[in-house]
Amino acid sequence: MIQYIFKRILQGIPVIIGVLTISFFLMNIAPGDPVRAMVGDYYSDDELVSMRQNLGLDQPLYKQYFDFMSRIISGNLGNSFISNRPVSDDLLEKIPFTLQLAMGAMCIAIPIGVTLGILSAMNRGKWIDRFLVVISLSGIAAPVFWIALLLILIVGIQLQWLPPTGFGGLKFLILPSIALGTRSLALLARTTRAYMLEVLKEDYIRTAVAKGVSTKNIILKHALRNVLIPLITIIATDFGSYLSGAVLTESIFGWPGVGRFALNAIMKRDFPAIQGTVLFMAILFVVINIVVDILYAWTDPRIRESVIDE
Repeated sequence: MIQYIFKRILQGIPVIIGVLTISFFLMNIAPGDPVRAMVGDYYSDDELVSMRQNLGLDQPLYKQYFDFMSRIISGNLGNSFISNRPVSDDLLEKIPFTLQLAMGAMCIAIPIGVTLGILSAMNRGKWIDRFLVVISLSGIAAPVFWIALLLILIVGIQLQWLPPTGFGGLKFLILPSIALGTRSLALLARTTRAYMLEVLKEDYIRTAVAKGVSTKNIILKHALRNVLIPLITIIATDFGSYLSGAVLTESIFGWPGVGRFALNAIMKRDFPAIQGTVLFMAILFVVINIVVDILYAWTDPRIRESVIDE
């Protein structure tokens, strides 16, 4: 298993390098000038030339690229053009806030989504099944920003049950967590229902029913375990996307996380901040893929044997 993990880490290194390379050249060919964004409306040509020299933006593109990769290898993400602080410090400040939001969304999505999926499968063809299918499809189709604005309008402004925007204690976390986790909740419910219906047709489930095993034990000990692999994929992928930056949710609710930080960096053409965020996202997804593979092996003995054979 250790050799397999080490092999996956080595396979992830070219992915990270490729992502960084593509993002670097895309940023440099995109329209806009980061220096003009920094100086504002009032500037002289001498100021522009001086700032470009200080930031190294007057160098040929290939030299900027190799300087950038050299800094990354040495662990230096550079200083933000806007805040003039190390990008690593800015990211370390934002990551805990995004982690809170991602955990909040998952705490809502996983138990509710899986429960609704099981309930729908156990009542196939009945009105409750049709109702839950419509709800899950609506949750998948509804844009995150629309759900967020709806929650702000109804729960935050009209009913005044929770703060509509801002950052603070637990009450500020509830609405953005619901908005962010709704799609995952609906997708988990839909996936659980589909796979649960297939598993309930298996012979070993019929045998358990014939032996008089309770419905609860059949669901939790037999059926649900065989549905875990697709659920793990959804949970890990969505959790990774939340951590790498829930841009819309954080921007709408004024949440000071990585997504809002990345959006501000893009709008202001802050190259080091963008590159640092891209590096964080790339590493995060490589790590999540490795964790998913480990969870697969832990869940399914057949996968575990194939991993050990490698």
